[in-house]
Amino acid sequence: MAVKFGVFVPQGWRMDLTEIEDPAEQYEAMTRVARRADELDGYDSIWVYDHFHTVPEPTRNTTFECWTITAGLARDTRRVKVGQMVTCNGYRNPALLAKMASTVDVMSHGRLLFGLGAGWYEHEWRAYGYGFPDVPVRMRMFREACEIVHRMWTEDGAVFEGEHYRIDRPINEPKGLQKPHPPFWIGGGGERVTLRLVARWGDACNVFGDPDTLRHKFGVLRRHCEEVGRDYEEITRSTSVNVHLLEEGEDPEKATRRARGGRSYEEYAEQFRVGTPRQIVSLLEERAEAGVEYFIVYLPRVAYDHTQLERFAEEVIPALS
Repeated sequence: MAVKFGVFVPQGWRMDLTEIEDPAEQYEAMTRVARRADELDGYDSIWVYDHFHTVPEPTRNTTFECWTITAGLARDTRRVKVGQMVTCNGYRNPALLAKMASTVDVMSHGRLLFGLGAGWYEHEWRAYGYGFPDVPVRMRMFREACEIVHRMWTEDGAVFEGEHYRIDRPINEPKGLQKPHPPFWIGGGGERVTLRLVARWGDACNVFGDPDTLRHKFGVLRRHCEEVGRDYEEITRSTSVNVHLLEEGEDPEKATRRARGGRSYEEYAEQFRVGTPRQIVSLLEERAEAGVEYFIVYLPRVAYDHTQLERFAEEVIPALS
């Protein structure tokens, strides 16, 4: 049941840099987490979000831009892969995005993981002038974008004319270092469109849910693979999990107080899996048995203290690797 692990770095989107005032020091705190993950054998990758405004609500706080920091972290690290979970298709023209990704793959010496999704955070779409197309339109845009990105990486002189995008023999050199192209991670569990796109274009998927939901979604993906003639086992199946590690015997409410901020423990426990390493291993094993091969974890307060990052690598990952 060997699985791989990635970890999010704190970039501000989840209000995880607010205790640091200086923007330069905020960036360095993020980079230190990336470098520490790079040093720890257990982490295969580091990840960033593609958002402009904080959650759970927009506030006037730092949120570092996804692809700028993807490029920076690619040069700040040496071993780990660097991914986005996931790039919002609506924020960048897909042909330009494919070119950017090709460049970062070279910058990283072939360590890019390319994540793409349809997008959902309405406030920042409108704030940045992108409008907010309804779901069917966003999904049609996403479908076209997946094809364009893939063809930009695998063809010379590709031509595409769709409802929302067109390309006319763009030159994309270099196309990247990884062959046949950077791994294409598609985020979302939509059964009619997104998982079909994974079967057609993706090298990996990222799906949320409990073990039963994950098992069902992977079953849908398998059927789509059969329909398009794709080997289901070629596709990496991942999920994202928020984890707060406790010491044995530690009181959960007391231990999570600083991480919770103004939230109650009940609210926090709805978003985070709070438990000892043994309990977290058990929880992840259930998801691995449902078909997950890759976990991307978010750990609290790592901008200020690397203990959670280190403990997860030392006390959880070895039990599943």
